[in-house]
Amino acid sequence: MKNMKLIEKYIIENHNKIKINSKDISKGDVFLALKGNNVHGNKFIKSSIENGAKYCLTDKKIQSKKNNIDKIFYVNDTINFLINLAKKKRKLYKGKVIGITGSAGKTTLKETLSFFLRKKYNVSASQKSYNNLLGVIISLLNSDIKSKFFIFELGTNNFGEIENLVKLILPTQVFLTNIQSTHLENFKNKKNIAFEKSNIFNPKFNTKIKLLIFQNKNKEESLLLNIAKKYKIKKIISLGETEKNNCFISSITKKQKNYLIEVVVNKKKFILQSKNNFIHRINNIIFCLALFDYNKLDTKIIIKNINKVKPVIGRGLIVEKIINKKRIIFIDETYNANPDTMAQSIDYFNSMNSGDFDKFLILGDMNELGKYSKNLHLNLLKNVEKYKFHTVILCGEFLELAIMKIKRPLNKYVIKKNEKDLIRFIKSKIHKNAMILAKCSNSTNVNKFALKFAKMKGDN
Repeated sequence: MKNMKLIEKYIIENHNKIKINSKDISKGDVFLALKGNNVHGNKFIKSSIENGAKYCLTDKKIQSKKNNIDKIFYVNDTINFLINLAKKKRKLYKGKVIGITGSAGKTTLKETLSFFLRKKYNVSASQKSYNNLLGVIISLLNSDIKSKFFIFELGTNNFGEIENLVKLILPTQVFLTNIQSTHLENFKNKKNIAFEKSNIFNPKFNTKIKLLIFQNKNKEESLLLNIAKKYKIKKIISLGETEKNNCFISSITKKQKNYLIEVVVNKKKFILQSKNNFIHRINNIIFCLALFDYNKLDTKIIIKNINKVKPVIGRGLIVEKIINKKRIIFIDETYNANPDTMAQSIDYFNSMNSGDFDKFLILGDMNELGKYSKNLHLNLLKNVEKYKFHTVILCGEFLELAIMKIKRPLNKYVIKKNEKDLIRFIKSKIHKNAMILAKCSNSTNVNKFALKFAKMKGDN
């Protein structure tokens, strides 16, 4: 049996070496040959080595040529091996570990905070939206133990998952973005979601917890405050709409093309100059200011760089194209959706100044709402009916059912079956400059449409 300490030492001392896709392998990487739904990763060991993999890890015996045998390590259980190795790497880390959870906005907040911190510090952060068990393990093993900050996302769609993740990461400082109506198929209600999310700062699972920063805008989020006090968390910072909270927006005023936003963070006033007034993005800035202030970091880094933060694909990214000599401004909000974020996006889109551009709203189904699906999709369209858009395009079985119950709709509704139909509509039915906002859950047809639209060539 090979000396496993060889591969363990390599992974702990290096960073960004773990890959699960053989196509992503570069020289010096470690390929995880995991069991997939259809095939085992062993099928790609040969190509990984050809692409430059230094080591390959598998739990299934493989026949290999002698010149490759030293690169392949076998374990009985890949996940357990990685969990134990991740725990070893976490114990060696001496910097500050930040954990982010919540119903929505985790990735955007992680990317925003990482952006600001990287202006001055070495930062390791979760890759993409890696927030389940495997994703968190890989992110931890890919982190640099010499970095000043570790930033991790923790996601859940069922009970007990946050507990398992937080035991690995042990974040000293925690963000809880919000409690919203997500994964109701399993959680049933937002109160259960609040209890599950609160495990990120439960000392029973997270012995390192020192700071909690959370949003406090609904009764389920207020429940978090009571739980945190019960656990005697050392520092609790709440973000809300009134002065009862530690952090809040005191005013927003329009000044030419920008917005002047005054916020209060732990009794300190900050003036932000932003190109937009989307509350979710302002809240992310406040979250970051609160963390910077707590850690005695230079908040000027945030103030100076607010408008340099780039939106994440599927989470507010704006794509502009010329199609049939018409200017199309596409706002991509297609990574994920729940009733709360749907309402926020629709309200925001309505408030945007479109000039002489027509506004098209594309909506896809919301996933994992269980028995509440029909009513919540109907409520979504009732919310749409508060405003007037040029055209509202629906794609998804629940939305198709819901629109049948809207009598005498204010808006013009069009139903499309898939991403190809949506592309054809954009190409053939838009005859004027247009603003388009698309919102849906991940892996829906609208989500697939957004990915294709982003790659689609416009007029030369």
